[in-house]
Amino acid sequence: MINLPKTLLARFFLLIVILIVLSLAASVAIFRHVEQGPRTKQMAQLVVSVVNLTRAAVLSAAPEWRSALLAELAEAEGLHVQMADGSDELRPLPNHPQELRMMVEKVRGSLGKNTRFASRRNGVEALWVSFFIGDEEFWVALPRERIEHPIPQVLLIWGGVVLALALLGAYFIARQVARPLKRLAQAAQQLGQGATPQPLPERGAQEIATVSRAFNQMSADLAANERERALVLAGISHDLRTPLARVRLAAELSADEALRDGLAADVEQMDAVIRQFLDYARLDESEAAVPTDLPALVREAAQPFAAQARSLTFDLPPLPPLALRPLLLKRALSNLLDNAVKYGGGEINLWLVQDGNRVALAVEDRGAGIPAAQRDAAKRPFVRLESARSDTTGSGLGLAIVERTARLHGGEFHLEDRAGGGLSARLVLPVC
Repeated sequence: MINLPKTLLARFFLLIVILIVLSLAASVAIFRHVEQGPRTKQMAQLVVSVVNLTRAAVLSAAPEWRSALLAELAEAEGLHVQMADGSDELRPLPNHPQELRMMVEKVRGSLGKNTRFASRRNGVEALWVSFFIGDEEFWVALPRERIEHPIPQVLLIWGGVVLALALLGAYFIARQVARPLKRLAQAAQQLGQGATPQPLPERGAQEIATVSRAFNQMSADLAANERERALVLAGISHDLRTPLARVRLAAELSADEALRDGLAADVEQMDAVIRQFLDYARLDESEAAVPTDLPALVREAAQPFAAQARSLTFDLPPLPPLALRPLLLKRALSNLLDNAVKYGGGEINLWLVQDGNRVALAVEDRGAGIPAAQRDAAKRPFVRLESARSDTTGSGLGLAIVERTARLHGGEFHLEDRAGGGLSARLVLPVC
């Protein structure tokens, strides 16, 4: 099976190159076929003329001048005429190219079927053709360049220039098609990660411009919907704070201790839910990525949970500063640590490792875990798992905040089984 290139640019370029090469090969084949007949006829006429003129010259020359004539032919015309000898060492002509074979048939048709040919005679390379004067056989040697016409160097150079220009044009044609699609793919990836991409240029071919315009409109609509959703969620959460404060105050003034404690617990739980609503609504705020000491940030985020956890261990080797959004990342870590304290048995381990251009940060516990079939659903907003480790009274936004934080950093969020039991919540972040 042929392995095609992965990128659209490479595939388009390869396809156009194949078409150019096939077209060039077909053009050469057609040219050779059209040129073959006239070229063969011209070669045969040249050989027949040389042989006839040589025979006539030898016949017309006086015997005492024959040697001088042959020497003059060899010096002036490059024609070597010698008498045949039974001890001559001959190498026959090759069967290829086809023009040579056709030329031999035409020459024999003109000079006679007893005409012989050789490509080398007694160690001398040439086109050797025999002819007879009476009963005596002679050989005349024609230089190979008289018969063979190699492609001129200038033609090869210009052919190479034309081919290079064709390949360069093919690259630019393929690039004109692939570049807008690559920009569209990058923008779609950014949109999938929760970011708002820059508008795509709405130019070029009509189809590309239409797709870019539709994508820009979709991106703008999604951004507007997200802003409206965040504004509504933040407004509702903020408005709930005032009645909650009154309920808290009324609970403090209540003389019934059991009622006071129950109301305080309910208010605290509602306040935690509202806080998660606000955290989720603020995730689209434009916090700038700054160089951050990730191990120090992890320790700082984990400090408030040290007293709540039964054990809290760290494996945080030093790393060079990374471009991160520290407040956003601390908010996500707080959610993971809070879940680990509530539902993970209180035995928490945090580790950090760099693998090439990626950094993995994990929060591990020894809780019941989350079934593999429900892990993707657990990362969606407002989803609460009744049978696993989720807080049935919570908002269902904790893991959604972590998932969105990972995407806003261009990374990934994974929920996996921990060796020996428990859950491993792993953030994978790119090293920029």
